[in-house]
Amino acid sequence: MERVDPLSPYRLYSVQATRALEQAAMTTLPAHTLMQRAGLAVAQLARAVAPHARCIWVACGPGNNGGDGLEAAFHLRQCGYNPVVTWLGHVDNVPADTQASWQRATQAGVVVSAQPPDQPELCIDALLGIGSARAPEGVMAQWIDRINGSGSPVLAVDLPTGLNADTGACHASCVRAQHTLSLLTLKPGLFTNHGRDAAGQVWWDALGTLPHDAAPQALLPGAPQRTPQARLHASHKGLRGDVAVVGGATGMTGAALLAASAALHAGAGRVFVSLLDPAPLALDPLQPELMLRGFEQLDLPGMALVCGCGGGTAISEFLPALLQDAHGLVLDADALNAIAANPSLQKLLRQRAATHATVLTPHPLEAARLLGSTTAQVQANRLEAALTLADRFGCTVLLKGSGSISAAPGQTTCINPTGNGLLASAGTGDVLAGLVGARLAGGETAFDAAWKSAFEHGRLADLWPADAPLTAGALARALR
Repeated sequence: MERVDPLSPYRLYSVQATRALEQAAMTTLPAHTLMQRAGLAVAQLARAVAPHARCIWVACGPGNNGGDGLEAAFHLRQCGYNPVVTWLGHVDNVPADTQASWQRATQAGVVVSAQPPDQPELCIDALLGIGSARAPEGVMAQWIDRINGSGSPVLAVDLPTGLNADTGACHASCVRAQHTLSLLTLKPGLFTNHGRDAAGQVWWDALGTLPHDAAPQALLPGAPQRTPQARLHASHKGLRGDVAVVGGATGMTGAALLAASAALHAGAGRVFVSLLDPAPLALDPLQPELMLRGFEQLDLPGMALVCGCGGGTAISEFLPALLQDAHGLVLDADALNAIAANPSLQKLLRQRAATHATVLTPHPLEAARLLGSTTAQVQANRLEAALTLADRFGCTVLLKGSGSISAAPGQTTCINPTGNGLLASAGTGDVLAGLVGARLAGGETAFDAAWKSAFEHGRLADLWPADAPLTAGALARALR
């Protein structure tokens, strides 16, 4: 068993792939072996997270997830604990492994009750796991409410009940766990959409199965490897890459300046800003390193362009030239909205993606506009939405949100494991766009620039001092 660490890489597998791997393992192992291993792992983690719990409620569903819970209760009883099991199954019509675990638990003296205990000190959710295909209802929904309202630590077995293992979407009735022990494989839904809030700290136990070479649905990429570039004495700022930010229409110049600040602090050699405000600044007195220029003064083929931050409707005029001539291009915010509304711009985007590094950085509403769908549809399956956008336009897509997703044709999708609610403030998306631009200017591929920027951006928020407010400007200045 291991604690899933955002700094380490992991493979993520769909429900379909997990079931195939489970079936393959069961053909080589004696009957009931996987369930016994699963129950033992759950019991061990339960003892670790609540070592002094006197009353442990194990809520068991009618299938094999419930069998894992029954097996965990057996092991807890063997170790001197007094678990109380509530079970939605019946011994005469449950899978054979679950029936075997029920027999072991009851013979060991585990109490099986019709009602949950009044004040459990640990709740173990073994209701549905990856078997959750529809919204919990009836007694199961009542038990979920009791679990969530108990005020006690919650340990989910394999998956919080009510959470979709593939997408991270959750039903109205969904367990909110502090710990989740993912069994056999790690599932994408634990790390995106509602998954991180529902799962809490994720743990993983492969149950003694051998490493497998099945293609994962997605990856947790782990921390980017830092390879500091040697700085020769005979070097100059032009060798570190140029970034230009085009945006900042009337009343929104701050967005463009935030993106430029991020590019500057992330290591770009020179950062230019072309503001679309009719009366633009001649100098940013707080960051005089930024070079403010008219659009016609920019060397589009020699730069990484960050386009759209605070661009408003004015950005549309500049998009044809940017799409055709920019060496590297990050499209954010109003640039994405303009492209979504204009088929001609969409055609130019598809044409450039074949030969030029291009990254789209939509939030769910912007992604929905590009797809001609709704925010709810995007959030219902974030991986699919990101992949569809990447295939449609032939470029890299960084779909922002909890568990930001980086997708590109020919690449295994990455889910970002860093970040928190501190990033839900104005301007942090502009900082992310500027960071991607700096990485493009430094010579990274579009896909690497996207997932590495998402990781670094989120990691800064995870390490942010508790007594300091996180503002977009401070976040940009904290980049290294």
